[in-house]
Amino acid sequence: MKQYIVKRFLMMVLTILIIASLTFFLMHFIPGSPFDQDRSFNEAVEQNLRSFYRLDQPLYVQYLHYMQSIFTLDFGPSISHPDTTVVQFLERGFPVSFELGIFAVVVAVISGIALGVFAALKHNGVIDYLAMGFAVLGISIPNFILATLLIQEFAVNLGWFPAATWQTPMHMVLPIVALATSPLAIIARLTRASMLETLTQDYIRTAKAKGLSPWKVVVRHALRNALMPVVTLLGTLLASILTGTFIIEKIFAIPGMGRYFIDSISNRDYPVIMGTTVFYSTVLVVLLFLVDMVYCLLDPRIRLDKKGE
Repeated sequence: MKQYIVKRFLMMVLTILIIASLTFFLMHFIPGSPFDQDRSFNEAVEQNLRSFYRLDQPLYVQYLHYMQSIFTLDFGPSISHPDTTVVQFLERGFPVSFELGIFAVVVAVISGIALGVFAALKHNGVIDYLAMGFAVLGISIPNFILATLLIQEFAVNLGWFPAATWQTPMHMVLPIVALATSPLAIIARLTRASMLETLTQDYIRTAKAKGLSPWKVVVRHALRNALMPVVTLLGTLLASILTGTFIIEKIFAIPGMGRYFIDSISNRDYPVIMGTTVFYSTVLVVLLFLVDMVYCLLDPRIRLDKKGE
């Protein structure tokens, strides 16, 4: 087990370094400069700025400095906001983005599993058809389209919820629904299919023959094994939800990392783009690792041999 954890840790580090390297070279190979949009200063001032941000140095020197900043967690100041460092942007915006993402994950997982279980137990019934119809709609509609519809209907027409910012629980409802609907639908469909297969297994029939209540059969025996495919998919869903907050934050004017990241792309703000990419890559790779660990704990049949393979 220890060898497996060390091996996975080294793979995580390698993955992060590859992502960081690709981000660096892609940003520098795209035509243009961070100073193209602002021509209020003369050529001498631009040269001083390029020197300050080390953009006048050879590409390999910039790359080495960038890789050093990853290990020291110091990405320097933003180009578009010189008085603010990248770390300050992360400290300011990531807690809001993380809160939005976590709430969306909790809503998607709990609601999706519950909907999938009820659909499986009422197979070919009204609840099953309604649940799967909702799942198809949830998967088909992109979250930014759904966000626009929610704002128009529940914020503008009905006035039930505020449409922007992130202050009170009422402000949180619409963005959480917009972000959680698609993964909720995916989890519901997967849970339903897995539950239908699990309920036909011999050990389920044995549990029923022993006189166990239907609730115990479903919760203690069927649900645990039916959740295995969901746990496998959960890592990918976590990644899509956390990165998907950027668009939702922009639509609902939520003061998270989405606003800073999208603005940094428009302004070609190299430090913010690369620092944010490395930070989110690290978070997502760690989450995927934790999902693998949970997967091993849920399924007692999964065991690692002495070589950690």
